[in-house]
Amino acid sequence: MFSRDWMSHGESTMLITLLPLIGSVIVLFRKAVTQGMLGKIVISLMIASGCLATLNSVHSLEPETLSWGIWLYVVTLAGLLWEVMGFWSKIDTRLNKKIGIAINLLVPFLFGGMLLYLWEMLTIGFGVPQVLLPSPSLIGVAFANSVDVLWADFQQTFMKAVLAGFFLGCGSGFAVAILVDKVPFLQRGLLPLGNLASALPIVGVAPIMVMWFGFDWQSKAAVVIMMTFFPMLVNTLTGLKSTERMELDLMHSYAANYWQMLFKVRLPNAMPFIFNALKINSTLALIGAIVAEFFGTPIVGMGFRISTEIGRMNVDVVWASITVAALSGSLFYALLAFLERQLTGWHPSFRSG
Repeated sequence: MFSRDWMSHGESTMLITLLPLIGSVIVLFRKAVTQGMLGKIVISLMIASGCLATLNSVHSLEPETLSWGIWLYVVTLAGLLWEVMGFWSKIDTRLNKKIGIAINLLVPFLFGGMLLYLWEMLTIGFGVPQVLLPSPSLIGVAFANSVDVLWADFQQTFMKAVLAGFFLGCGSGFAVAILVDKVPFLQRGLLPLGNLASALPIVGVAPIMVMWFGFDWQSKAAVVIMMTFFPMLVNTLTGLKSTERMELDLMHSYAANYWQMLFKVRLPNAMPFIFNALKINSTLALIGAIVAEFFGTPIVGMGFRISTEIGRMNVDVVWASITVAALSGSLFYALLAFLERQLTGWHPSFRSG
């Protein structure tokens, strides 16, 4: 795989060009920590340029001609990038709100960039067959060439099945939780059945839903409803029970009825539990819809795309579809987390931020 020479002739020019850059980075690294924001920006840009240079080298040479010299630089750059993330994350983000938001976005971006950099270097540098693990650049090309198809899949799976099932499942779970709280004997009869239903395997339920509701998105939404209903039910009930007895006694002293206590005390106390259920269900809903599409769907959808393209050995398209699913699920989760922070900022878990 590697040349016996420490440095092959084809790499020498590139490595000589990189040598001053890497040396400057190492010399300035510790000073950048104490030189304020400008020093951190300069050091970050220098490391980024070094990463781009090594990527260009790996793509321009055959894997058999690569030697250990280039990998020493790769390891050095990855280590420096790791340290850069360390001193970016140590900045006090509470001093300036805008800078805090930028840094909170920068650190995950740098970490993700480092993972993609190592992924690209290892798959290309070691000549990993693209059918086993395509490089990020190849996945990006497949993504760009399949934007229309991926957008149609996103609309079918996420905009229709996931959102419809999510809101119906969470909404009905919340409503039933209020009913169960109002009628206590339902807890003994309904909750055990709920635990039983939540343990049903999705691979067994999905074909039945397809038979009942057809091949379109409605059957996938039905699967999502089943997956999201009981987490919302259980978490809402737990949140309603979390109200302290002293608070309830105070409301009783003001002659408050059930609904007044529910809306003024118990539901606000239950909001962190409800948002936990919403965040959990945001990922369960997407997983359920995609898996359900494996058991019958029109010729569109993320699950259909993954199962079809993997059969054609178009692994890059499969990874592009997985990327769309991951991004949509992450953004949906982030939106719910943002709403949680806005509505439950009084909760102790947010006070330190």
